[in-house]
Amino acid sequence: MPNLQLRHLVLAFAGLSLAAPASAAEASGAWQLGPEARVTPVRVSMMSPLPAAPRVFAITPERRALLNTIRYAEGTWANGQEVGYRILFGGSLFDSLDRHPNRVMRTARYASAAAGAYQFMPFTWDMVTRAMGIPDFGPESQDQAALFLVQRRGALHLADRGELSPDLAARLAPEWASFPTLAGRSFYGQPVKRLNDLRRFYEQNLAQLRNEAAAVWEDVAIRQAPPACNDASLSCQLERVGEPSTAR
Repeated sequence: MPNLQLRHLVLAFAGLSLAAPASAAEASGAWQLGPEARVTPVRVSMMSPLPAAPRVFAITPERRALLNTIRYAEGTWANGQEVGYRILFGGSLFDSLDRHPNRVMRTARYASAAAGAYQFMPFTWDMVTRAMGIPDFGPESQDQAALFLVQRRGALHLADRGELSPDLAARLAPEWASFPTLAGRSFYGQPVKRLNDLRRFYEQNLAQLRNEAAAVWEDVAIRQAPPACNDASLSCQLERVGEPSTAR
């Protein structure tokens, strides 16, 4: 095989590794420490090619509810406060949102460099920033990156349906270890949230977001129109010229 073809083949196989994290260390989660820890193979499902991601994903109530549910599952919900975007693995905070902190934190059983509202691993964050041109680690950038990962898992159309189905959760499980597979377990053998708990949070959050959106539109709809122009000023005369004729 010519060297150029061989090089392309090697790059193609390397590219497949971006389809899903090769280990728990590359997911938005943690890896286990201790003498009993060992490397175990992880079966990674192939994903169909996706179109190039837009620079900006629209944030609908359905998508925001899913983002909030991911935060809830990852332990960064923080009652919806912006401080959740500054959380390191283990619960401590970092200061600057200029870039991913890339700092390994340790607990009794786990160590991880996951950070932010969606607990991005550095490897994952680098991949997303290259794909989208994200300039910083601020809240908007983290939201966009999370939606990119949802789309990358072929789940954005499911998110737009307005329900947290078992299929949607299972598609996100390889990306966020706290989401359950169809078998109800973590994709990486880590602590996992029950689907019923995630669905309850999602539905309550979505209902609140939809009510808020409806209130905004209602406020626009009930605003009074300006009074009809009925004096002899030049501006009123010009306005009447532009009105449709009522003559039959």
